[in-house]
Amino acid sequence: MSTGDSEVAGGSPAGGSAAPIVIVGAGLAGFSVARELRKLDKQVPIRMVTLDAGHFYSKPNLSNALAWKKTAEQLIASPRASVAAQLGIEILDHVCATRLLPNEHALVIGGERIEYAKLVLAVGAQPIRLPIAGSGAADILSVNHLDDYAVFRARLEGKRRIAILGAGLIGCEFANDLAGAGFAVDVFDVAPQALGRLLPPGAAAFLGAGLASAGVRFHFATGVDRVEKEGAGYVLMDASERSFETDLVLSAVGLRPETALARDAGLKVNRGIVVDAELRASDADVFAVGDCAEVQGLVLPFVLPIMQQARALAKTLAGAPTPVAYPAMPVVVKTPACPTVVCPPPVGAVGTWREESTATGVRGIFEDAAGKSLGFALVGSASAEKQALAVKMPSWL
Repeated sequence: MSTGDSEVAGGSPAGGSAAPIVIVGAGLAGFSVARELRKLDKQVPIRMVTLDAGHFYSKPNLSNALAWKKTAEQLIASPRASVAAQLGIEILDHVCATRLLPNEHALVIGGERIEYAKLVLAVGAQPIRLPIAGSGAADILSVNHLDDYAVFRARLEGKRRIAILGAGLIGCEFANDLAGAGFAVDVFDVAPQALGRLLPPGAAAFLGAGLASAGVRFHFATGVDRVEKEGAGYVLMDASERSFETDLVLSAVGLRPETALARDAGLKVNRGIVVDAELRASDADVFAVGDCAEVQGLVLPFVLPIMQQARALAKTLAGAPTPVAYPAMPVVVKTPACPTVVCPPPVGAVGTWREESTATGVRGIFEDAAGKSLGFALVGSASAEKQALAVKMPSWL
């Protein structure tokens, strides 16, 4: 098969005549499924298909790599050859799955077919692109994988002023990392606060102040409509034609689950690839996991849900159907300038935030009408309460 370089370990990919389990995607979700499955079954053939180089790295580390003084290459935890040998799998790198044929149990790469016994879609999500006009719009960067980060690091050379579009989790993490490395950082968001979807107002204000003290300048209730090239830099303009000069623009406004392959194959798709509690799509032998999966109505693009999904799916693939169960899953925001932890209440939960502020932190508890705690938000010194509060939170599923 002329599909780029591959690393093979443990004999032929089919282990004889049996069709393998095929995993599409070599991110945290894909590798976690392979790793968990190998713990349960040492012999089942596993073949991984990926658009990138197939190296294993921690995607969450992309937003604080400057603090660790890590280049893109240094972020690689296990090169493709090493992880393939360790897990006894075949990795087809730098290839694109163009068609999925569920009725034929086949995946098409270019003009060639890969047959599968079970298929796992771990294709992740793509950065949302805002409808921004101007001569510099095409130069706006986003960092969604290791290759993106390599481009970002190269573009940072010789720059001083960085504009970030989006004050959500990833935007705040990059802002903290860049400010800590000595860059002048401006963050723009149409929302009135940082982490608008995760934090109550008091906690958000404390986080914003903490990042501001580290040198980050926030521009809330401000959308960027145009980005124009000007010399070696750019000028950003909002709807009121206010202008802001910068040397580089990074977009961090969110991700959209990658669903094209599943949709074109006739699988059920909503916000993500629709799967049940066993991560099974609308075809019995196709599964989805990670950022691309909509599990019983929930898309949870965080590390802890992905790990829970991978463990459950591995058991199902090994012959013991297992529904995913989510315990309380605190999200640690990597903003050392103001430590932040949030455990969001279950989607659809009805209640209110109760916040307690001190000079050094804010403690927010989301409670229902009966006073039951359903979630929490901790910033500053209050983040030390994470473990004590997490054990009291309800499960998501």
